[in-house]
Amino acid sequence: MCGIIALLLGELGVHQAAGPELYEGLGLLQHRGQDACGIVTCGPKGRFYQMKGNGMVRDVFDPSAIGSLVGSMGIGHARYPTAGTSLASEAQPFYVNSPYGIVLSHNGNLINTPHLRYYLDHYAHRHINTDSDSELLLNILADNLQKTGKFRIDQDDIFRAVGELLRHCHGAYACTAMLAGFGIMAFRDPNGIRPLGYGRRRSSNGKDWDYAIASESVVIDALGFSDWTDVQPGECIIITTKGAISKRQVVPKRTFAPDIFEYVYFARPDSVMDGISVYSARMAMGEALAAEIQRRVKLANLEVDVVIPVPDTSRVAALQAAQTMGVPYREGFCKNRYVGRTFIMPGQSMRRKNVRRKLNAMTQEFAGKTVLLVDDSIVRGTTSKEIIQMARDAGAKKVIMASCAPPIRYPNVYGIDMPSRQELVAYDRTEEEIAAYIGADLIVFQTLDALIESCRQFNPAIETFDCSVFTGEYITGGVDEEYLNHIHSLREDSAKAKKKSQNGGKATAPEHGAEGWRSQTPLAGEKGARQPNGHSNGANEDEEEGQSCSGPMNGADAIGLYNEPLLSRRHSPSRASGGQVGLSNSFYAGISEMDINETAETVAASEDLGVSEGANAVAGGAGASANSGAAK
Repeated sequence: MCGIIALLLGELGVHQAAGPELYEGLGLLQHRGQDACGIVTCGPKGRFYQMKGNGMVRDVFDPSAIGSLVGSMGIGHARYPTAGTSLASEAQPFYVNSPYGIVLSHNGNLINTPHLRYYLDHYAHRHINTDSDSELLLNILADNLQKTGKFRIDQDDIFRAVGELLRHCHGAYACTAMLAGFGIMAFRDPNGIRPLGYGRRRSSNGKDWDYAIASESVVIDALGFSDWTDVQPGECIIITTKGAISKRQVVPKRTFAPDIFEYVYFARPDSVMDGISVYSARMAMGEALAAEIQRRVKLANLEVDVVIPVPDTSRVAALQAAQTMGVPYREGFCKNRYVGRTFIMPGQSMRRKNVRRKLNAMTQEFAGKTVLLVDDSIVRGTTSKEIIQMARDAGAKKVIMASCAPPIRYPNVYGIDMPSRQELVAYDRTEEEIAAYIGADLIVFQTLDALIESCRQFNPAIETFDCSVFTGEYITGGVDEEYLNHIHSLREDSAKAKKKSQNGGKATAPEHGAEGWRSQTPLAGEKGARQPNGHSNGANEDEEEGQSCSGPMNGADAIGLYNEPLLSRRHSPSRASGGQVGLSNSFYAGISEMDINETAETVAASEDLGVSEGANAVAGGAGASANSGAAK
């Protein structure tokens, strides 16, 4: 699960900076991804400027980094990885220079990646450098645009290219993209599984319009935009630098099935997605859950003394449940707000360790009481088990655990990190066995019908939701036992840990093609690899993971974008470097100061020749490649 954003400032003839507002927007989407983040903007002459790396938004971007993001339009991404690796080189957005210069951000997950890889390799002849399905999306789009054979493309060409992408890429995806000098765009998979929408506001001159696209409406509201409109399933939106907005249904809608887990857990309560207020849906979940709790408690001959939420997502539902039941509601856990969301932390041991760092029980609310703990969902059981033990340590007489969602028994293949059935606490267990495992006296789950109705009542036009984690029924089709076993082998925590240890502590992944796995060889920029110019990468062997640079080739340090002149800035130990063309392990690391000056003069001379402006004007030719990509 990731957060994506795009922004176009529409005051014509005035150079404005989109970077600061893209930064603010990513901060508002931080709950959707805490692993990595990035921003790419487009400035004069169609040049791209980027900054991205591992870490929280506040850590990757400082005033200097934001100031280097030149241009009045750009896209951003906050990453929570479900595919690929956690290397800084796989932070988004991605860039490909041919054709026209394209940047893309993606939220979701594809399920037919082997077929797409085979096509790109054997027919499109495009090199794919990572295990990222997002890199595949970018290159499929680029290949479709390449087929036009045009020097300049228009909206119709883009609509056709996106339509072809939607016909051949299966799974869940909401994407924002930017074409150099042309504009921004957004599109959504034909089932509308992942959320996406856009809004507008008057430009500073009071005449033109600024446009923003985001995963959640809270970004639009907070940045002063209005007229939030959901991108429809199978729809593409294009906004040009001249302020023209056009949209088209590029493929027929299939069954509209937004992911119901967005309303249960991921989305902010102040967001509205697909016509449903997340806050209202969670209130309805609490009311429905209260009825089920009262039934189950009566059967167990128990009496609830106090309702306590597990911060933060469950607060709305817990309060409504307490009011419906006529039981006191109390805040029994004090939360450390500087620890990330444990569900989206990589690795079971890391999640378990951070639960007690994140929450502290207040004894006066637990001592001698039968406590009802309300959580949004129970996934691996890690948090629930620790929290119940904390409640008992604080003196609780009995502990009842209630979940606003039904038991999660199946993996999610659409972009949520629930890949392994064996890691799910409800897998192959009865409710009584789940209660015993997490240490609860009683466990109560929301019924699936009640959960669906809690959301659907606010938009009856949505006939169904993606509930695959509860039912094992995947709305897109194409998910069989072989596929589930495949992702289990890739993504379970033990497999990730093993892969990381085998690669010197860095979590890298082998590539696969249509025929399956193939042996991994060092790639450009990786330890032991040879650069295209023959130089070894040994100079960078001790580099921290967070220092890696993303760009034309994942893992390579020759970025090829235009933030700064050659070697004008040193590596920062806390984040990935920005738009430097040559870094420590590239060709430019070995050249003399005189060579640098000569190269700078050459660059200046080439600019004097008049680089063409428009859709295919992209800087950084020395480092640019058509093979950029990263994992979501």
